[in-house]
Amino acid sequence: MAGRKTADGKIADRRTSEHFNRGSVRKADILAWLKERGDYVSGQEICEHFGVSRTAVWKAIGQLRAQGCRIDAVPNRGYLLLDTLEAYGADGLKSLIHTKWAGQRLCYFDTLGSTNIQAKVEAENGAFHGTLVVADMQTAGRGRRGRGWVSPAKTNLYFTIMLRPDFAPEKASMLTLVMAHATARAIRAQTGLDCGIKWPNDIVVNGKKICGILTEMSVERGYIHYVVIGVGVNVREQEFPSEIADKAACLDAECGAKVSRSALLADIMSAFEEDYESFLAVGNLSRLKESYDRMLVNRDRQVCVLDPKGEFRGTARGITDTGELLVEKEDGESVQVYAGEVSVRGIYGYI
Repeated sequence: MAGRKTADGKIADRRTSEHFNRGSVRKADILAWLKERGDYVSGQEICEHFGVSRTAVWKAIGQLRAQGCRIDAVPNRGYLLLDTLEAYGADGLKSLIHTKWAGQRLCYFDTLGSTNIQAKVEAENGAFHGTLVVADMQTAGRGRRGRGWVSPAKTNLYFTIMLRPDFAPEKASMLTLVMAHATARAIRAQTGLDCGIKWPNDIVVNGKKICGILTEMSVERGYIHYVVIGVGVNVREQEFPSEIADKAACLDAECGAKVSRSALLADIMSAFEEDYESFLAVGNLSRLKESYDRMLVNRDRQVCVLDPKGEFRGTARGITDTGELLVEKEDGESVQVYAGEVSVRGIYGYI
C-alpha cells in the first residue's frame, strides 16, 4: 500500500495507528496495568477501567496467557500477573516499550524468513519511521556478506527497526555504530555484564560474540528512501554450529540467570532512540564517541587489518567522529579504517 507525504515531507502510512493495533492494544494496555497494580484485580474493575465487557476481558486474558504471560485467576479476587519473563509476543512487547517513536509501530511474527526483509516490505508499503519488526524465529536470517544467521525459536532476540532519515546516504554507515552503542548499553543495564563492542558493530562478552548487526538501505540519486537495521542477540543457552562454537556466547550463560528478551528489547529501543537523536543533533558520532570508545574492546590492542590493498598490523586507538577506526601502524603512521571495506581481527584471537 502506497504512503503519502506529510507536511514535513516524510512518508506517512495511510493506515492509522489504531488500525494497526486493532484488537491488540487493549491486551497490551491490560498487561501493563496488571503489572503496575502488582496485586489481584477483579474482572469488573478491569471492565470499568478500560470500558469493555467481561467477555472482552476474559478473551484478552486468554490471549495473553497463550503468548506466555502467567496470569493467575481466583474467584472473588480477580487476576494477578505472576511472571512476564517469557511473555514474548506483540502485547507483552507493547506493554514494555515506552518510547516516543522507536518501536511504537510493532510488527510481531512467530516465524519469519528475515526481519530485515520484512522491514523492507513494510517500508515499501509506506510504514512510519521507527517501525519495528520482531520475530521469535527466522528461517532465512542473514549476517554480513550474506552469511547465514542461526535463528531458532524461543531462544534469541531477532528484530529490525526501519528508519526514514533525512540526511545524505554517506552518513548511513554511522547508524550501525549507533545501534551497537545502544545495544551494548541496554545489555549492560539488563544483565550487569561488562559487554563491549568489537569495531564496528559486534557485541562481545568475555571475548565471545553475543550480538550481530546488519544495516541496509534503499537509496536513489542521493536520497535515502529508508534504512533497516537488523539485530540478533544470543540470549538462551544453546549449541552453536561448530564453525562458531569457540567465538559465540549467550547472555543467560554469561550472567548465570535468565534474561527477559522482552525487557531487553524495550531497553534497546529506549537507548537507540536516545542515541539516534544525539546523532541527528550533530550529524555524526561526536556525542557518542567517548562512550563508544570506552566499550571498544579493540582499543589499545594490536589488530590485523585485512585490507584488499594490503594487510597490515597496528594498534587500535578508538573511532573518529564519523565512525572510522583509528589504527596506529608499527611505523607510527595513523590510518583511518573504514567499515565495510576491510575486516579487523585481533592478533591473538577473535578480538
